[in-house]
Amino acid sequence: MSTTSTTPTRTIDGQVLPAAGTWDIDPGHTDVAFIGRHFMVTKVRGRFTGVTGAVVIAEDMTDSRVDVTIDMASVDSGSEVRDEHLRSPELFDVAAYPTAEFHSTSVEWNGTSGRIDGELTIHGVTRQVPLEVSFEGYVRDPWGGDRAMFSARTKVNREDFGVTWNMALEAGGVLVSKEVQIEIDLETVLRTA
Repeated sequence: MSTTSTTPTRTIDGQVLPAAGTWDIDPGHTDVAFIGRHFMVTKVRGRFTGVTGAVVIAEDMTDSRVDVTIDMASVDSGSEVRDEHLRSPELFDVAAYPTAEFHSTSVEWNGTSGRIDGELTIHGVTRQVPLEVSFEGYVRDPWGGDRAMFSARTKVNREDFGVTWNMALEAGGVLVSKEVQIEIDLETVLRTA
């Protein structure tokens, strides 16, 4: 799909925003991170390094869409032992469910931020998830590519997606939190052909 604009940005209501067109995700400069709690106290952080997809910006921002695929085997939490457990059938079961996907279903936009609702599929289960999204800026890279950066945040209950493994603690509570915070920093490149 070619772009529908010859300039990489436009001004809407005094705000600089990306031009209409297809902005491909740059996997090397995109971070899809998650934060959970261990022993109900300690924050454990991880990220996925295999992220592909595109943001299609429409003339009317509310007609835009986002499609993302995440390679679940690319999980990196800083501990190979923990990562192997995350990939195992007890948690992500990457042999049976190698990817997670997000496909937007609606966009609300005001200025440089908005809300994108979409269908998130993890572990073969699809749920509606809202993302609070901000446009962080635009830059032309040294090779002439036009780049737009976005950030997004949400929280999910991992058990809603069938990722239910846990252990009860002797003093009460569980080993791993059900609620997981997701933080996304997305760098995209305007498709030119």
